[in-house]
Amino acid sequence: MKKSIVIIALALSVIACDNKSAPAKEIKTAYVDTSKLLEEYAEAKDIESKYKAKSVEMGRELEAEVARFKSDAANFQKNAQANGQAWAQENGAKLQKREQELSYAQQAMLQQLQQESGVEMDTLVKNVKKFIKGYGKEKGYGYIYGTGEAVSILYAEDKYDITKEIVKILNDKYKATPKTEDKTDAKAEAKKEIEALKKKK
Repeated sequence: MKKSIVIIALALSVIACDNKSAPAKEIKTAYVDTSKLLEEYAEAKDIESKYKAKSVEMGRELEAEVARFKSDAANFQKNAQANGQAWAQENGAKLQKREQELSYAQQAMLQQLQQESGVEMDTLVKNVKKFIKGYGKEKGYGYIYGTGEAVSILYAEDKYDITKEIVKILNDKYKATPKTEDKTDAKAEAKKEIEALKKKK
């Protein structure tokens, strides 16, 4: 019994010595500033400008409706006293209904733009994560951390920052990809969506 305990103890000490003598493999790490990446990535910029243009165009259409409403509301104020209380109540109710409809149209427009841009940005983020994962495997990184708004690193030396490298590769890849944009421009698309909003009223 004592012999078997001594043999086990010797075996464990040999294993422990072997583990100490083996050099520890250094893990290659890096980080990407995700905020800077999204600021400098051409595809993200294109998505942002696309929805800014769409928002401006759709907003312009609604602004015309709002201007007409304000003009009608001003005329209502002038005519209310002259035409009596019954007229004022009937037309006041119509104006309130129009004001509500305009408010709903604005909310629907904002929700639609947020939803559409959100879907595109989610797809972009998924693709960037997939790219970074592949890049990390190819370059032999053990870890690539993300910094930015959701900070997961409190400190890292600048030499581990690979943001510029990732942005350059992604931008080159994006520029090389043939664009498959719709034939309709943002203005025509915005008009269609405004018409659809008006029909929903």
